[in-house]
Amino acid sequence: MSQPKNFSLIGVAGYIAARHVGAIKETGNKLVATLDKFDSVGFLDNYFPEADFFTEFERFDRHTEKLRRAGTKIDFVSICSPNFLHDSHIRFALRSGSEAICEKPLVLNPWNIDALTELEKETGNKVNTILQLRLHPSIIALKKQIEESPKDKIFDVDLSYITSRGNWYDFSWKGDIQKSGGIATNIGIHFFDMLTWIFGSVKDNKLHITQKDKAAGFLQLEKARVRWFLSIDYNDIPNEVKAKNQRTFRSITVEGKEIEFSGGFTDLHTLSYQSIIENKGFGLSDARTSVETAYNIRNASPIGLVGEYHPICKNI
Repeated sequence: MSQPKNFSLIGVAGYIAARHVGAIKETGNKLVATLDKFDSVGFLDNYFPEADFFTEFERFDRHTEKLRRAGTKIDFVSICSPNFLHDSHIRFALRSGSEAICEKPLVLNPWNIDALTELEKETGNKVNTILQLRLHPSIIALKKQIEESPKDKIFDVDLSYITSRGNWYDFSWKGDIQKSGGIATNIGIHFFDMLTWIFGSVKDNKLHITQKDKAAGFLQLEKARVRWFLSIDYNDIPNEVKAKNQRTFRSITVEGKEIEFSGGFTDLHTLSYQSIIENKGFGLSDARTSVETAYNIRNASPIGLVGEYHPICKNI
């Protein structure tokens, strides 16, 4: 049996960090050091109460160096910090002699991937990214179905994802497009990755609507025509969903047929970590298409409701 790997984690007070901490625990590894400027991290007591915790990067950096000189190698640095800090924290991990495991979006700009590719070569350390939808059984089954379809078949796909957020959102880094990348990046990038993984590369990318709390557009992929709608506005949720007191609506239809993948999410981070530890994780090249797609959406001018737009747009 192999020795447990040592991990540190940046952004441990964030929402998604608990899944990473759980994955480290469930894969039989050790969390050595953590960093966050916020100190509400008491959940660590349930996983790694002995993990060192820092609120200042400089002290975290010094501690990492101290451990290295004492012979304690940090094998992986997990990164759950705000989106705009990912690139910097990945660089820190590689230069510290560790591999990086980074939440979505890996970076905000395509050229950041080019620079990180060079740093991978220089340091010999790898960047891993969490693309957990690729590990979901329903998504894997859909990919297989599409691969077995006639080569010239072009599928009609509708993606709807509405995840209500309160007033706090606008006042956090997530509400700042320069820091989060905006709606399409912050809540949509996993779906763009999933769709291009299944249906192929982007041939055309049109933006119909862009507002601070929603965006909608059309993607022509190699094997699909995709109408997509993303929102954090509760008012966009269908009435039948509101009637069930639900604040999130997620739907993907292929040729009018709903793809059921509402369940099966709980262990996907653990599966991701298992793959990464076995050197089978997703890397920089895997993340490129979704980063480019979200970047192009962020920098596009909306054309309004013309062409193939998502049906929900009629209600905006």
